[in-house]
Amino acid sequence: MNLTLAIGLFLLALFLIGLIGIKVIKIPDILLYILLGLFLSTIIKESKVIEIAGEIGLILLFFLLGTKFSVKTLITYSAKVWKGGLLDVFLGLFVTAGISFLFGLDWVSAFLVGGIVYATSSSITAKLLEEKNRTENKESQFMLLILVFEDLIAPILVTVLIGLTGEGFTAADFLFILVKIILLAGVAAFFSIVVFRKLEPILKEINQNDIFIVLITGIALTYGGVALLLGLSEVIGAFLAGMMLSELSIRDKIERAALPVRNIFLPFFFLNFGIHIELTRDIPYVGLLIVLILWSLLHKVIVGYVGGQWYGLGRADSLMAGLSLTQRGEFSVIIAALAVGELKMFASIYILVIAFIGTILFQLAPRLNKLIVEKVKEKTS
Repeated sequence: MNLTLAIGLFLLALFLIGLIGIKVIKIPDILLYILLGLFLSTIIKESKVIEIAGEIGLILLFFLLGTKFSVKTLITYSAKVWKGGLLDVFLGLFVTAGISFLFGLDWVSAFLVGGIVYATSSSITAKLLEEKNRTENKESQFMLLILVFEDLIAPILVTVLIGLTGEGFTAADFLFILVKIILLAGVAAFFSIVVFRKLEPILKEINQNDIFIVLITGIALTYGGVALLLGLSEVIGAFLAGMMLSELSIRDKIERAALPVRNIFLPFFFLNFGIHIELTRDIPYVGLLIVLILWSLLHKVIVGYVGGQWYGLGRADSLMAGLSLTQRGEFSVIIAALAVGELKMFASIYILVIAFIGTILFQLAPRLNKLIVEKVKEKTS
């Protein structure tokens, strides 16, 4: 099959799946894309076309999120979110590792499982926030900052886990990663405050949509690529690229240019996510799997509820954040790739199950939140 035909068929399949999700089954198209990828994994094990297309979609998703945050806003609110971020690390990584150790795993495997459980899926959460028109809600800013915090911790955690599994890790490696993160953020701040403000009159004069789309997409992909070049997450690079342009008066024009490109490519990310999930008939560590699914839900609810109040949200908004952060995804897949044998199978099943439960819980969060708040009011009145 030639490349043009393959891409065309994939796009038509994604359209049909999305239509079925909206009109017939009424579940998020994200889950159906993952299931389609899971089905395709029996036919193809890897596709560079799908992988690269999905990468472009993911980068543009976080680029657009970054345009909603100015550099000043991020600096201001980072001081309020770090406590919740550290609570997330403690519960997600260390407590999970302790639970896994009690179920008989060695410490290296236990910390590997902790890494898989730790991070919320940035892609699924961000996509659902947009689909459900919740990006302007009080809790959404806190949620996005928690996701950014996790994506900053991610490269450090991956490096540590690689070292634990046998490839070596030193304090110098840790410090080097921190320096790269600071450098990437510093360059983004410089471009935002100095370069793009001077270029704004020129950008305003660009009336040809096709040229402007190429420019904006190029900026997002380039900075995402720079982050990868430094050994960091492309998500962080893309988010910072969006922040560079966030204070320009043409922000709406920028968003309109990037949105259609993102909408074409993002479904491929979830398709690729499904392709890389490995399943087996025999489920290893069944007891641990059940406990960790329950703990995963509780862990994020605690982070949202407690961390949200530290951030400055009310109890109801904090609970809403916690109920909406439970899905795991792309970062868990990256960590799971370090596992071998039964542990890898266990990780694949866990990721698939928690992605589904978390996505459904996100949709139910407003109703559950309202129900819980009303029950509490009844008891206290």
